[in-house]
Amino acid sequence: MEAREPKEVEDAKTVIFVKGSHTGETVNNAMKELMALKRPHAISFAKKNVVRPFEDSASLEFWSKKNDAPMFVVGQSTKKRPNDLTFARMFDGRLLDMVELGIDNFVGMAEFKTPKATPGHKPMLHFASELFDTHPRFTQLRSMLVDFFNGEVIESISLQGLEHVISITLGPTPPTLNTAEDNTTPLPKVHIRCYTLSLLASGVRIPRVELVPMGPSLDLTMRRHQDADPDLWKAAMKKPKMKKQDVEKGLGKKRKNMEVDDMGDLRGRLHVAKQDLSKLQTRKMKGLKDAFDADGENQRKRRKAVSEEADDDDSGGE
Repeated sequence: MEAREPKEVEDAKTVIFVKGSHTGETVNNAMKELMALKRPHAISFAKKNVVRPFEDSASLEFWSKKNDAPMFVVGQSTKKRPNDLTFARMFDGRLLDMVELGIDNFVGMAEFKTPKATPGHKPMLHFASELFDTHPRFTQLRSMLVDFFNGEVIESISLQGLEHVISITLGPTPPTLNTAEDNTTPLPKVHIRCYTLSLLASGVRIPRVELVPMGPSLDLTMRRHQDADPDLWKAAMKKPKMKKQDVEKGLGKKRKNMEVDDMGDLRGRLHVAKQDLSKLQTRKMKGLKDAFDADGENQRKRRKAVSEEADDDDSGGE
């Protein structure tokens, strides 16, 4: 019970993969590949279950409490909605929100004869579209995918620990699509691509980076969705109060110009005062010193000559 209590820094989210009463080869393979990317924080139900998340969420809530898992991926295929994947999030043992996606195209890892990333490594996520920030449907999808792929919260990472990138793009985007809900305009497809990171020699300290496709590759269509209840969403987004000693150390509200992004990384803004470069101590070189001495001697001679001419003019005037 203590392990399941709320924490200031939550553990990595465990995802349960559930097969519906009817699944096809495409759905099974897609769930298998997604589970490989999520390991070791993934649980797979071997048996098929009669589950309809949009009609009844009692089964999901029961499994969530029993396995202490806040996320689900439900796969099923019907005549009306073939090759269907439903991503569901839970909060406090209750259903928070859901996103339903249809698989239009799938290519597994076996089709890519390239090296694969080590299971359990934290991926880098790349969202390539303005709609992820403006359109409510895609904003919800981005939040869902970040929770799905994001692993444990870490303070620092080695460059060698960056092994793979998951890129999520949209397209083609209709020009009439705006931020408002519009049922007449079809939403663009979601393209998920996975790459391994190859660090090559560049001649400098920073290596040259190349992306090598490793799979899986998915083309998805947006289908149904369920928004979170406003009160439940407010409770889910509530942050715990900081301890007094943490606030005094600058970890709480007194921490200015710092924020935590969607990936849980701390970002800050540094303000540097205007510097006085006149007092900058530079390295003295003999060649430069001789040049400066010669220039100074020439200036002294010119000043002396000007002074003598001024004295002659004064004497001539008398």
